[in-house]
Amino acid sequence: QLQLVESGGGLVQPGGSLRLSCAASRFTYAIGWFRQAPGKEREGVSCISVDSFTGYVDSVKGRFTISRDNGKNTVYLQMNNLKPEDTGVYYCGAVDRPSSRCRLEDRMDYWGQGTQVTVSS
Repeated sequence: QLQLVESGGGLVQPGGSLRLSCAASRFTYAIGWFRQAPGKEREGVSCISVDSFTGYVDSVKGRFTISRDNGKNTVYLQMNNLKPEDTGVYYCGAVDRPSSRCRLEDRMDYWGQGTQVTVSS
C-alpha cells in the first residue's frame, strides 16, 4: 500500500558527506532512518514527525540532519563528517497512522529496501 525507496548511498572517505533520500508513494506521518551493519542489530538513527519535530541517536548528533518535504513526500538525511562506524545499510521506515511526534522506538508500518553507505579510507 505504501512504497518507500531510499537512495543516495555510496562510498566515501572519513570526514565526507552524503545525503540520503527516502521517497514515499504518498503522505506519511513519522519517518525514521535506521542502519544495520553486518553482524549487528538494526539501530535507529533519526526520525522526523509530520510537523517536523526531530530526534537523533546520540552518536550522530551534530553531524546528521533530518528534514522533510511534504509536497514531495520525501525525507532527507544529510550526513556530514562521516566516520567508519557509520557504515551500514540505511533503511527508512514509515509510521502510517496518526502520530504527533517521532520516536525511533515506535513501530514502523512500512520499510524501504535500503541503501548502502560505506565510509572507508
